[in-house]
Amino acid sequence: MFELPEVETTRRELDRDLVGKKVKTVEAASMKVLGRYKNRKAFTSQLDEMKIVGVRREGLYITIVFDGDSTLVVDLGSSGSLRRHANKDAVEANTEVVITFTQHGQLRLVDPEGTAEMFVVDSDALADELPELEDYGLDPVDEPVSWTAFGRELLQRHTKLKTLITDRKFVVGIGNIYADEILYEAGLRYDRFSDTLSSQEIRRLHRALVGKLHDAIKYRGTSVPERVFVDPFGVPGEFADHLEVWGKNGQLSGRSRLPIQRAKFGGVWTYYCDTQV
Repeated sequence: MFELPEVETTRRELDRDLVGKKVKTVEAASMKVLGRYKNRKAFTSQLDEMKIVGVRREGLYITIVFDGDSTLVVDLGSSGSLRRHANKDAVEANTEVVITFTQHGQLRLVDPEGTAEMFVVDSDALADELPELEDYGLDPVDEPVSWTAFGRELLQRHTKLKTLITDRKFVVGIGNIYADEILYEAGLRYDRFSDTLSSQEIRRLHRALVGKLHDAIKYRGTSVPERVFVDPFGVPGEFADHLEVWGKNGQLSGRSRLPIQRAKFGGVWTYYCDTQV
C-alpha cells in the first residue's frame, strides 16, 4: 500500500492546484472503484457544479471538500493515482474516473490493479462512513507529538518494533519501506520489543520516525519498481535515491561497511544492518 509520504505528497499538490475549481462533469469508466454504489450514475451525479474548497488527508484517505457540504473520499490503495490533465490529453489505460472542471482541465483517477476506491459522503457524516478513523493512532505529520508522549505509548506495549510502527492503531501510514528506514536510522532491530527501550533509544526512534517521514515528503514520496508512485503531474517520487537499507540486501551498509542483511518478518522481507540492536 502507499504510505503516508505518498498520500501527503498527493494531497499537498492537489490542495495547491484544485481549490476554487468548479466541477462541470464526472465520468466513470466502470464500477471497479465504485464499490459502494449500485451503478455509475449514482456516483457521477453527486458532484455536478460543486466547487472545491479544500483537500485534506484523514489517515491514508484523501478527502476533497466541496462547498455544498459534500466530501469526495479517495483511497489510493496500492495502485491508484490522482492525475491532473488538460481536457485534450489522451486518456491512458485504466483511467477509472474523470472529473472535468469548468476551467483548467481534469482530475483523473488511474488504477491499473483496481485497488483504489472513490465515493462521496456528506461532510458531517465522514466519521460515520469511515469508522476506522476513530482507531487511528499518532499522525506525526498532521499533529506533532513529543518524544515523551511517544515513549509512553511505546512502553505500554510489549510488541516487536516493526510490528508496532506498521500498526495504524499506533501510528498512521508507515509500511514496510519506511519502517525499515526508520529502524535503521534509530539503530534498533525490527524484532526488538517496544517495552525494552531506554530513554535514549526512545528519543532516537522518535527522531528517526518524524525525520524520515518529513524527508520522504520533501522528496515527494518513494517510487520503486515494486510500487510505482507519481504525483498528480506524473512526476515520480525521488526518495528511493535516499533509501539506506530497504531493497539493498548484500550492499555495504553506510554505517558499518558490512553487507546489509534481510530476513522474513511478518511475511515480507525486512532489511537491516548488523549495527542495529
